[in-house]
Amino acid sequence: MFKQLKILAVASLVGVTLLSGCGSESTEGNAAEGEKGKTYKIGLTQFAEHPSLDAATEGFKKALEDEGFKEGENVEFDFQNAQGDMNNTQTIANNFVGDKVDLIFANATPSAVSVLNATKDIPILFTSVTDPIGAGLVEALDKPGNNITGTTDNHPDGTAKTIQFIVEEAGAKNIGVISNAGEQNSEVQVDQVKKLAEEKGATVVEASVSTSAEVKQAAESLVGRVNAIYVPTDNTVVSALESVISVANSEKIPLFVGELDSMERGAIAASGFSYYDLGYQTGKMAVEILKGNKKVSEIPVELPRSLKLVINKKAAKAQGLEVKQEWAEIAEFFEGKQ
Repeated sequence: MFKQLKILAVASLVGVTLLSGCGSESTEGNAAEGEKGKTYKIGLTQFAEHPSLDAATEGFKKALEDEGFKEGENVEFDFQNAQGDMNNTQTIANNFVGDKVDLIFANATPSAVSVLNATKDIPILFTSVTDPIGAGLVEALDKPGNNITGTTDNHPDGTAKTIQFIVEEAGAKNIGVISNAGEQNSEVQVDQVKKLAEEKGATVVEASVSTSAEVKQAAESLVGRVNAIYVPTDNTVVSALESVISVANSEKIPLFVGELDSMERGAIAASGFSYYDLGYQTGKMAVEILKGNKKVSEIPVELPRSLKLVINKKAAKAQGLEVKQEWAEIAEFFEGKQ
């Protein structure tokens, strides 16, 4: 039901300017293929391994492929996963700069911050970043900076719709939130949830972790203290989401999440979008740069282009929440993985 959309892009653009900081010259050629005879080296740095970030990376690569930048023909991807380690992100970034890659795709806030610390010359496209301004990546969404832009996963209505559903439809008054306080994107989301919950007359109970190994214990600490759990798009927690799901199922605590990929794994509901599509959006921006159509500074940071509330019926049953048929008017039903 949530098969990611693969948006076909058509363009016939002439002239490719190789990227600044890479010692290149512009030449005439087929824009769909890039500079004639040139193989572009693109660094892909991803903070952690979990479905949402993985999907964003695949979407990014597919967007380039659809525009003629094909791996093995005229593009070489160097994919590096930091496995949730902040130190690894900086090492990866430094290596990309040393290798003089033509462009860097940074998937998640820690990876993007490390890359920007490493270079002010190589073009950077980020995605899965909640607060690009707060993280110090860009000065403004419409005027990002000299060598960095991308897409944010913080749709202004997404979290609000989910918290509204938790309080008004699921009847929760005490909402447990599990996050890694060391992730800047998580701090922003937790503050948003606190404000939204307070406006609805609910209270947030925080459980903080620093590694994925601590996630289950954090979820267990909420038992008896909350009547719903919300997990934001926190890379540390999402990478160990099955630990939270097991506690939610055994203790009959409704679990809600910040994005659809996690909802499919066993949470009840999320108001979100496809991370594959978000990565694809970012890839389209990279194409504009590789073709020489636009400078990085001319491309504003983009929001997700679609948003929907989805309810997992199977998860609701496992966690003791009765599904109301009238919810079909405000959400899509998902039967859950069998």
